[in-house]
Amino acid sequence: MSARLDYNKVAPDLMRAVFTAAMPLTRSTLGEQLLEFVKLRASQINGCALCLDLHARTLLDLGVDFAKINLVAAWREAPDFDARERAALAWTEALTALGNHRDNDEAYKEIEAVFSERERVELTHAIGIINLYNRYNVAFRAPPMGMSMSQLMKMAS
Repeated sequence: MSARLDYNKVAPDLMRAVFTAAMPLTRSTLGEQLLEFVKLRASQINGCALCLDLHARTLLDLGVDFAKINLVAAWREAPDFDARERAALAWTEALTALGNHRDNDEAYKEIEAVFSERERVELTHAIGIINLYNRYNVAFRAPPMGMSMSQLMKMAS
């Protein structure tokens, strides 16, 4: 399947705004690995090929075992995920597949138990940002790039 258009070239100002909105998360106490799990899970739900490839490769770069990365889609059945990861993945699913908003009460209780108020806001922000990227990529059929986030950033600089 070929890309419909290169949204980065068509609207670089909009893409800079999305990128800039994510920058405060680099100072988050959530940690890069947890944020990458969140990005990967949202991308699985949204069917975003570019982000699935990018965030799986980034997790590999961070030293996460391939088996754990492969189990993100079935995290509830896998013993590999700790309480914070489980809560973050449940919250990701609740906010990515928006349905009946009352259905997210259990997921909120889970994040409330293991994340500070600031971290809950940061986690919600990260989920919003990745969902926005997923929507751009799916809408315009952006193909996987075959690189991790660190490789992408090196190429961009």
